[in-house]
Amino acid sequence: MTHTPKRFIAGTICPRCAAMDRVRSWEQNGIRYRDCVSCDFFEQLPIDDDSPQELATRVNQPRERQSPAAQEITPVRILDPGPPRDS
Repeated sequence: MTHTPKRFIAGTICPRCAAMDRVRSWEQNGIRYRDCVSCDFFEQLPIDDDSPQELATRVNQPRERQSPAAQEITPVRILDPGPPRDS
């Protein structure tokens, strides 16, 4: 029998009574449980053994090769507006 301590989930709102920071979660025998200490809300969810797939984003994908023309560097000229003028 595997059992983890019951922990409150910060920032969670109870789906039944809408109380904030009253929902706690724990795992036991391959099942995840959630309940609310303010009302009689109780839920059990199976725990998936498969690790969740990471969403593909520009950060975790390999960078595409760009053509030499696309890599051309162009200088940027910053203009100094000078001191403010009195109106």
